Amino acid sequence: MRILLNGAGGKVGSVLGPALASAGHELIDRPADAEVMVDFTAPDAVVGNVLAALDAGLPCVVGTSGWEPAEVARAALEAGLPVFYAPNFALGAVLMMRFAAEASQRFPAAAIVELHHVTKLDAPSGTARATAALMEGEVPIHSVRLPGLLAHQEVILGGPGETLTLRHDTSSREAYVPGVELALRRLRELPAGLTIGLDRLL
Repeated sequence: MRILLNGAGGKVGSVLGPALASAGHELIDRPADAEVMVDFTAPDAVVGNVLAALDAGLPCVVGTSGWEPAEVARAALEAGLPVFYAPNFALGAVLMMRFAAEASQRFPAAAIVELHHVTKLDAPSGTARATAALMEGEVPIHSVRLPGLLAHQEVILGGPGETLTLRHDTSSREAYVPGVELALRRLRELPAGLTIGLDRLL
């Protein structure tokens, strides 16, 4: 597949690019030569990147978090193209979200603690917000930004006499590669418009 990778020099892109090339994909510099656009950039850049890709007739896979998707959803429908967005492409993180949603039906209270590197631009993280949205009730989110961290999330659920803790740790950005490859394989099967969440592909 010929891929236009926006953010190829960034933290995720610098890992993702070589992995996609090793898997047999071809990284392309110009939209006119690409079959799909993948975006791992920044919240203030992603919407413009996706709109430009849609104008060029490219379906999109987006891993950038911290942006408002309404404009992209409308544009994708109008273009008749799929845009897939996941706040987290690590398969373990998506399973943690699924388990948290199920567990929240059995516990009366819960909280989320998300911990990330100091250069992460959005707080709370997109994963934490998506997790809370799947759970029962109002779930507070606590954000931590410290040197030495990459991406970590705990969901702590409490009930009479017990707690349940679900935790996912990302120790390398290589964890995102299988999820991106899954999205690329399934992209053409998706309906026109915006599809959110890797759980929709599992």
